[in-house]
Amino acid sequence: MSKVGQQPMKRVLILEPYFGGSHKLFLEGIQKTVEAVFVLMTLPARKWKMRMQFSAIWFVQQIQELPVSERNFDAVLCSTFVDVAVFRALSAGIAGWNAEAVVKTYFHENQFAYPSQQKDISMRQFTSINCSTALASDGCAFNSRFNRDSFLQGVGQVIKFAADMKISSCANDILEKSVVLYPGMDYSFIDSISRGVADGGSPVIVWNHRWEHDKGPEIFFAALYCLQEKGVAFRLIVLGESYANMPACFAEAEKRLAEEIIHFGYAESRQNYAELLHQGDVLVSTAKHEFFGIAVLEGIRAGCYPLLPKSLSYPELYGDEFLYASGNLVAKLEEYLCNPVTMEKKTILRLTERFSWPLCKDEYTQWLFEKPLEKI
Repeated sequence: MSKVGQQPMKRVLILEPYFGGSHKLFLEGIQKTVEAVFVLMTLPARKWKMRMQFSAIWFVQQIQELPVSERNFDAVLCSTFVDVAVFRALSAGIAGWNAEAVVKTYFHENQFAYPSQQKDISMRQFTSINCSTALASDGCAFNSRFNRDSFLQGVGQVIKFAADMKISSCANDILEKSVVLYPGMDYSFIDSISRGVADGGSPVIVWNHRWEHDKGPEIFFAALYCLQEKGVAFRLIVLGESYANMPACFAEAEKRLAEEIIHFGYAESRQNYAELLHQGDVLVSTAKHEFFGIAVLEGIRAGCYPLLPKSLSYPELYGDEFLYASGNLVAKLEEYLCNPVTMEKKTILRLTERFSWPLCKDEYTQWLFEKPLEKI
């Protein structure tokens, strides 16, 4: 209850059809950081294509099950997998619904830049949903400039398939109401653990990404096999979530790199994950697809030196000393292993602290409740 003279807390409805991974971490952080009353509606993190096609309908039905007095919100925060155009059309007639509520979409990813293994013409329906969602939102936030720019480039390409319909200014309309808001980070589970004293053994390489093709595991393991053949000593920690259809290279690597492996698989808890990160010396990404890179920041915060592709979102976030050109991973990794670099505390803070939730609070608060400019 608000005190006399104070404005009541704003109410925010969160719609998340893919409540897991980075999406879940993001929403947990924003609820702890932004001062508002949040109502969370979610679905489990699976079947993303079906979520994009039907979750808007499901969310409207969930709102209709609320008491009429609880359907009044100041803002609605959607993730990329919500079809916002459908949601706004179907929610407009709900009794008690606040038609003045601002609807904002946070783009963790976009379907235009995803590196599909096979060319699939049906993907156009999902890029089209991305486009219409951005157009139907009162404001869009992207988790990196790379995400925003690849999205806008994709919009310019997809409308060319409209055949005899001349559609213009879509990308400009979206750009005008878009901002780049890096996702806030909660480092408390990493900071609560001490790094400890180096044991004097070979440097430890960490790879802590999803076990899927878009994270380039084949590239990573191929580089390690080269180092192994050269006789370059290293130890290995492989983390990340695996799935039923994970690439076959993981099973092969677990056998071929058995003598180097310290840990290979999903960490049983956040604490265990943090403890393993703290054992690492150098963290490698071989991603073909990355719009931000939460896992990289977690590794850096734990003291790992990052070696990252000179592409995707990485060049806007990190200096050249941490980047490697395409085809140059083996050389850069060998150079590090032969001459390890200890990350100083001030460097770790410089690279990670600006993304901490307390420093993101004002930007997110302003964006979430900001009213759209009226069009003439």
